[in-house]
Amino acid sequence: MSNAAQAVWDHASADPDRIALRGAGEPWSYGHLRERAAAFAAQLAAEGVRAGDRVLLVCPSVPEFAAAYYGIHAAGAVAVTANTMSTRPELEYLGGDAGCSLVVDWHEVGPAAAEAAEALGITRWALQDELADVPASPTPDAEPHATADDDDAVILYTSGTTGRPKGAQLTHGNLIACATVFNEVLEFSPEDRFGTALPLFHVFGQAVVMGTTLRAGATLSLLARFDAEGLLDLLRRDGLTVMAGVPTMWNALLHAAGDRTPADFATLRLAASGGASLPAEVMRAFEERFGCVILEGYGLSETTGAATFNGLGRERKPACVGIALPGSDVAIRGDDGQERPIDEVGEVFIRGPVVMKGYWNRPEATAEVLQDGWLRTGDLGTKDADGDIRIVDRKKDLIIRGGYNVYPREVEEVLYEHPDIVEVAVIGLPDDHFGEEVAAVLSLREGATFDATELRTWAKERLSAYKVPRVFQVVDALPKGPTGKILKRAIDTDAVRGAQPASGAAS
Repeated sequence: MSNAAQAVWDHASADPDRIALRGAGEPWSYGHLRERAAAFAAQLAAEGVRAGDRVLLVCPSVPEFAAAYYGIHAAGAVAVTANTMSTRPELEYLGGDAGCSLVVDWHEVGPAAAEAAEALGITRWALQDELADVPASPTPDAEPHATADDDDAVILYTSGTTGRPKGAQLTHGNLIACATVFNEVLEFSPEDRFGTALPLFHVFGQAVVMGTTLRAGATLSLLARFDAEGLLDLLRRDGLTVMAGVPTMWNALLHAAGDRTPADFATLRLAASGGASLPAEVMRAFEERFGCVILEGYGLSETTGAATFNGLGRERKPACVGIALPGSDVAIRGDDGQERPIDEVGEVFIRGPVVMKGYWNRPEATAEVLQDGWLRTGDLGTKDADGDIRIVDRKKDLIIRGGYNVYPREVEEVLYEHPDIVEVAVIGLPDDHFGEEVAAVLSLREGATFDATELRTWAKERLSAYKVPRVFQVVDALPKGPTGKILKRAIDTDAVRGAQPASGAAS
């Protein structure tokens, strides 16, 4: 038995003055982090939150996120972490679906969380700097709640191309396994200084970066909002040894570096990239200019962000995301369920201690993806003779924009609510900066006029900003198959890419 918060408690006992977190303010020691997390856990208990209860946490990448997150774990409760750009309807859905008993949000994220809590009829707390409104714990040295490895620790909402988002149940065992394996493959030590601008509400920042760093007793530097110059300043200020980001971040750093030289990156021993495929040219240019190796990995919310990694000292192959992490297996299977031959395309299956317990209250969806201990990812890939995995496509129509997952069906369902839209198909278009851009092909009711700016404004009230289409094409009708199903494969993406925001009456 072990609680995912236990490592913080242990490091605080062994070396309370060691720096755990650096943000915009004063650094937080491990002793201070444990004090604030323990106080938060005590306050949860006073509120009536019990082991297994769900708490919706809406907070950016600031030290207070870690205090609330590990406080929730220490109380034996389950963190439901949400994007800070989520709208009230989105948060209301997450809180209702997970059966949350409390909403906790950063005081600067806007009114959506408070409005969702009111709609759900549950209590809402606003997090302040240093958690100043959280009283000192009456038992600051109390150990975290005793949890089993398969007890839920986090519910991360993800989705396919159909239906509403589903909550992936990650256990304490999943989080500990993820942190343990990355400590091994990254050769982490307490002397490392890990920096990132990744959102901690996402599995990459939360489990892979924060979990790995704090389990090692190392220091984590956080940038609450990504800015290339700000991240470069963070690197220099804190002497970072490891950085993590998504491809758009590395590209932005490359273009923002100005007259910086390898000397500015002298302390950095490696950079970890995930969330989407990193263009080979960006990787080459970054390493050539700054002398820093970028290592790619592959993982999903359903695998605690961990499945494969290139690792240190391995020959890196173009377009490959490395080999299965220690303790896990990756198989490439055909539609018949049998493993595909070397270098032949099939669906990627994963098993290991990082694979989720299931989807919250979705037994049918769970049974569909978890089969005999293996997770069906829905991604298509190949495996070569060395075990290196290459992700070649996605069975689902998932769009990855700047490292964020955008699920077309969710966007389509919102756009269908617009009174002037008759039909719509949301697709991804290749984009040099974001990797993919969100585009919508739509037909309008007769006599309606189209204004792209107005539609984007309308959509932003119902969707997180990164989900809102930036490209629109208005057509008379969308291509359909014999059953009337819209055929996205028949959409001319070149025409969509060249489309300009239309205006005027619909025919």
